[in-house]
Amino acid sequence: MDKKLQGYIDTLNKLNFKKMYENDFFLTWEKSADELKAVFTLADALRHMREQNIDLRIFTSGLGISIFRDNSTRTRFSFASACNLLGLQVQDLDEKKSQIAHGETVRETANMISFMADVIGIRDDMYIGKGNTYMHAVSDAVQEGKRDGVLEQRPTLVNLQCDIDHPTQVMADTAHLIHEFGGIENLKGKKVAMTWAYSPSYGKPLSVPQGVIGLMTRFGMDVVLAHPEGYDVMPEVEAVARKNAAESGGSFTKTNSMQEAFRDADIVYPKSWASFAAMEKRTELYAHGDQNGIDALEKQLLAENAAHTDWCCTEELMKTTKDGNAVYLHCLPADIEGVSCKKGEVEASVFDRYRASLYKEASYKPYIIAAMIFLSKIQDPAAALRMLEKRGTGRRFA
Repeated sequence: MDKKLQGYIDTLNKLNFKKMYENDFFLTWEKSADELKAVFTLADALRHMREQNIDLRIFTSGLGISIFRDNSTRTRFSFASACNLLGLQVQDLDEKKSQIAHGETVRETANMISFMADVIGIRDDMYIGKGNTYMHAVSDAVQEGKRDGVLEQRPTLVNLQCDIDHPTQVMADTAHLIHEFGGIENLKGKKVAMTWAYSPSYGKPLSVPQGVIGLMTRFGMDVVLAHPEGYDVMPEVEAVARKNAAESGGSFTKTNSMQEAFRDADIVYPKSWASFAAMEKRTELYAHGDQNGIDALEKQLLAENAAHTDWCCTEELMKTTKDGNAVYLHCLPADIEGVSCKKGEVEASVFDRYRASLYKEASYKPYIIAAMIFLSKIQDPAAALRMLEKRGTGRRFA
């Protein structure tokens, strides 16, 4: 057996991730440390095997259903890539073309799309209290369908971004850091600056900054959340970050100074988001079907953002990081000053210097999603990896 693959298998065999089998992936802090490590390890194993031209199809048929209630490029294609890697075809549910507009219930829709589905990926991130709740409703419905004999199998649900967390993104971010620093154990003590940054575009979801503080505090990292006054995230997620930091030996602090957050940081993540209060207001307007109110709120949020155009990842700020060489993270697309906008989240020269690194960061996401599916669908992943290597089928002609 390939020595590198054997190393991944040895690591998996030391971890307890049995509860992931036939289970969903909603929030990172609902998973144990071993379960998170299993995702990272299996993602690396799958990537390595694909590089070795090994066919990784564990399905000979089946569907991966994608439901995107917000725009997406990277996550949409990452989900499709992950499903295809494992042998599933992807079918996108366009709610405008479905019977949902005619009053079809979540329970009914979930069962109707799941007859031959093995995984459902959902992105629903714009409205507080709605996205994660909707995902659980879908999960409950297909579980009921399996119990009632409607479905011969229950599809796994993967959170592709909700109002609370963006687990596939922040797991990919962390996988990138694990490789940058030479191992998950080397993340301990690293300072992460999760900072708000100015954007001239719409009020963006909270799930990325919340996902970062909710996950990176698990590894003993010193996580700083920085934003202008009024741009708070959900207090429940801050509580999760504080608890995680206390348990891991790291720290979680807050500041209203981007400069303070960047000082001696090993990792910086400048990213725009709307305030928790604004997102709650948007949800209220959405509940009442007040599109004019939502449009007015967006204009208000853009005006509020415009008061903080100095919150930008500049060359000068980057010089204040650890050795002036911090790892720069972004979920993309970034608002690049002087390129995609007049004022933005990051100076063009900073972004250009980290472009290859950012693309590599994004490249981990398909493997993270594939690992989540794999761990849910295969009871003994280590044995399955051995079988795939032994089968020896090439993904393409050599």
